[in-house]
Amino acid sequence: MNILGNLKPAPGARKKVKRIGRGVGSGHGKTAGKGHKGQRSRSGDQIRPWFEGGQMPLNRRIPKFGFKSPFRVEFQVVNVSTLGKLAEAGKLADGIVNPAVLYKIGAVAKKSVPVKILGDGNLTAKLQVTANAFSKSASEKIAAAGGKVETIPAISGAKTLES
Repeated sequence: MNILGNLKPAPGARKKVKRIGRGVGSGHGKTAGKGHKGQRSRSGDQIRPWFEGGQMPLNRRIPKFGFKSPFRVEFQVVNVSTLGKLAEAGKLADGIVNPAVLYKIGAVAKKSVPVKILGDGNLTAKLQVTANAFSKSASEKIAAAGGKVETIPAISGAKTLES
């Protein structure tokens, strides 16, 4: 019968603390388990976790590849099919489409990032589309539906990727 007063930890669950630096007779005296000499035996020993003992560090051993152009412009893309759906839903007032309108209705996520119209899908609505870039097929589909295409510059001073 277990009574609270009789409870004790399982055998081997509790271990005595290693008391270091308490004399030679303790078994952990003299060098206190730190061995003889060397950085790890000194007080104030601080070796950074990434330090590899003077070996060439990992971040310098790994080869570096690639190139990131400082002039690259990332576009937010909107397909012609999306414009068609928005026109059918009546979300495009007077058939005018520009980055501000697309942001307002939630077709693009950011105001400051340029917009590119791509030609995936079909378009039947007559729209006047203003964007930072167009794919060739997108501009053809908008023109075929009776709409107009107008390109506005992306970010001044940076090249845009037109394809």
